[in-house]
Amino acid sequence: MRIVFMGTPSYATEILKALLHEEGIDVVSLITQPDKPVGRKQILTPPDTKKYCLEHEVLIDIFQPKSLRNDESIAYIKKHNPDFIVVAAFGQILPQAVLEIAPCINLHASLLPKYRGASPIQAAILDVQRYSGVTSMLMDVGLDTGDILGYSMLDIRDKDAVILFEELSYLAATLCLKTLKKFDILKPLPQIDCDSTYAKKIKKSDGEITFENASKVYAKYLAFIFWPGIFLKSGLKLKNLSLHQCDGSFREGEIVEISDDYIIIGCKSGALKIKEVQPPSKKVMGVIDYIRGKRLSVGDTLS
Repeated sequence: MRIVFMGTPSYATEILKALLHEEGIDVVSLITQPDKPVGRKQILTPPDTKKYCLEHEVLIDIFQPKSLRNDESIAYIKKHNPDFIVVAAFGQILPQAVLEIAPCINLHASLLPKYRGASPIQAAILDVQRYSGVTSMLMDVGLDTGDILGYSMLDIRDKDAVILFEELSYLAATLCLKTLKKFDILKPLPQIDCDSTYAKKIKKSDGEITFENASKVYAKYLAFIFWPGIFLKSGLKLKNLSLHQCDGSFREGEIVEISDDYIIIGCKSGALKIKEVQPPSKKVMGVIDYIRGKRLSVGDTLS
């Protein structure tokens, strides 16, 4: 079985690894995003999938087009004569010309039709869903609108986005192999569009919070733990945070308790336990050291 694999981040790498190590499957090409400058020094860095192949000396043809909407990209894929094109967090919408080359199977990190779009894992956390999962889908020209081939699901309660990305990548790898092996007997299930929701691309500004609802702040903390984090209007980032209570009413941002290594912050609804913060342009520090430096005590407001 000849596979052209399209994927970019670590979520995709786990699926690629499963394909590379599966007997009877030949991954003939990796198509991923171009290398990008990263960090303050803007060091040119390969995508995670390419990095894995280079570090493990995987002998595979790697193609990094800026766009698939050109004759060069189409000719490249056709040249590899794939039986399937497997897609996982690739970062580009596939044009019709690619979809016509071979069946294109996408491993999307939600239980479609819920959370189509760019940030399905974070969206499920923000909506305080009990379950989420992975869908294998036969791609069409729409955004995550293709027929469903299979599901895998798991309990996501109190798990942050970093943990879920990892767990869902393992689910996706297993589901991918099952879908490919059983493709000829699977009956694609059309999505019900009226049940669909859309997970928009996350912006840095999405991480700004107020102390209105503790449960919602905690959900944002779990969802945005990798990026952009959560922060107050002042720029103070809240780290190492947990939900202390979801009920009760306090003055927003009020310090209601100070312990040896944490403080309890009141919200209009509920309260939060905070152990670490990060002031603008400074390193992460213990919240007790921070409030001492600011001479804050019980009854004062964290801002």
